[in-house]
Amino acid sequence: MSVDYYVAWWNVENLFDEEKAPATRRTEKVRRVLGNDLRGWTRTLRNRKIDQLASVIAQMNDGAGPDLLGVCEVENRFVLNLLVANVEKRLPGRHYGIAHADTDDARGIDVAFLYDTGLFEVPADETFFHVVMRRNATREIVQVNFRTRHGARTWAVFGNHWPSRSGGQYESAGYRDIAGETLAYFHERVLEVHGPETPVLALGDFNDEPFDVSLVTHALSTRQRNRVLNADVPLLWNLAWPLLGGRGGQPDGSFYWQNQPNLLDQVLVNRAMAADGPLRVDEESVRILRFPGTADEGQYPRPVPFGGMGHPVDKQGFSDHFPIALRVTEED
Repeated sequence: MSVDYYVAWWNVENLFDEEKAPATRRTEKVRRVLGNDLRGWTRTLRNRKIDQLASVIAQMNDGAGPDLLGVCEVENRFVLNLLVANVEKRLPGRHYGIAHADTDDARGIDVAFLYDTGLFEVPADETFFHVVMRRNATREIVQVNFRTRHGARTWAVFGNHWPSRSGGQYESAGYRDIAGETLAYFHERVLEVHGPETPVLALGDFNDEPFDVSLVTHALSTRQRNRVLNADVPLLWNLAWPLLGGRGGQPDGSFYWQNQPNLLDQVLVNRAMAADGPLRVDEESVRILRFPGTADEGQYPRPVPFGGMGHPVDKQGFSDHFPIALRVTEED
């Protein structure tokens, strides 16, 4: 007997609390950093954005919703609770837990996981926040050691939102190289602590492409499954590589910059998940998700952002990133 899991990742684009959020939900430091970007970000706009995001999440998995969803660019636990409540209202029978904690990011944005509590549990002291060292505060890499209820297996999942290309792609590359080293180190630590056959999944907005140095050289990822299976050191199989070929001769991307597609959101798995083991990935299932209304209908199929936080608001928009999804199977 087996069970299939639908797993997704989404950069939800500045899901911030309202401008006048109380001090219990926004520190004075974050308030100062955000400054005028918060102006006009009302409770009504925040709730509208959450409604738009929830409408997309509820369409995932053929309308059944995701079993496990990683998100980034969320400000606090409060907005995550609002998002979960909205999604659960659309999906009767789904009950999502949240794995999240405030990080040291300068703008106050975090990484979190929403998970179906009927399928997974998070044991006490099995959520970790790995610091990415740089001069300016940035998001930690979030590691959650989920326990599957079907097979009672430890499944280490890493949520990544690597330092941005702000200031220039090459000028900022060193920060993402450090993030790649951090991910590779804790991938190896998982195998040392929980055993070499422990399945590992890394999801995220890496702010680099699959072929960039941060992912290939530092995170130790590759497009070749056989290299992952046969390597003497722990490698990661980057399942986003085939998406670079795009559709109809057009390159694909989860994010667009000046009408150029960028494949910044990716999915990586380790040897245990690449092999025909008890928890394995379906490599053919990896998709960038474009639901009706979420993509521009013009010549460039870029995401339709909601905006705000210093940018024009489109109440019919969603995020400046598309979600990415895959399926994972667990055997007895």
